[in-house]
Amino acid sequence: MHGLVNRSIECFLRDTYGPGIWAGVAVDAGLDPQGFEALELYDDAVTDAVLSAAMRRLDKPREALLEDLGIYLVGLEPLRRLLRFGGESYEDFLHSLDELPDRVRLAVADLHLPELALEGIGPSRYRLCCAGTQPGFGAVFAGILRAMADDYGALALIEPGEVSGEVETVGIELLDSFFAAGRDFDLALPETR
Repeated sequence: MHGLVNRSIECFLRDTYGPGIWAGVAVDAGLDPQGFEALELYDDAVTDAVLSAAMRRLDKPREALLEDLGIYLVGLEPLRRLLRFGGESYEDFLHSLDELPDRVRLAVADLHLPELALEGIGPSRYRLCCAGTQPGFGAVFAGILRAMADDYGALALIEPGEVSGEVETVGIELLDSFFAAGRDFDLALPETR
């Protein structure tokens, strides 16, 4: 697993639950509490050990923990900006998800997300298919989709779906694209003085 993914899990645990929880998770997983190097590559077993230790320490199911991670990631402005380049509305964003792995690789060439495909299954109803070798990305994307609906001001029901082999699905029902005022977003970065 790419170090950036592991570093994101580390920061999520530290920022959300405190440095003590992260230190305990690191020790339980057999890691140095100093954490991960963002540009290193790690064996997938290391990521699994961290998630298992976090689940035990927090008494939280894996899917709930990963969905919370997805929500946390949208709060990081660089990732939020990358996601908002998907379009002016939440529906535009949904239809751009299949391009997201390529956009991520433009920023970090060796970071591979699962392949994403959005399927229309009815009026304002969609299914996002996440195809990857590492389980859990469906839950992470459920959190990302929830947080992005709020970011756009859309009202949407997001439900993690089925897992079939290496494909995980997320159900999306868009109830109101303009339910509330979304967060401000401008393509230009804000000026700093």
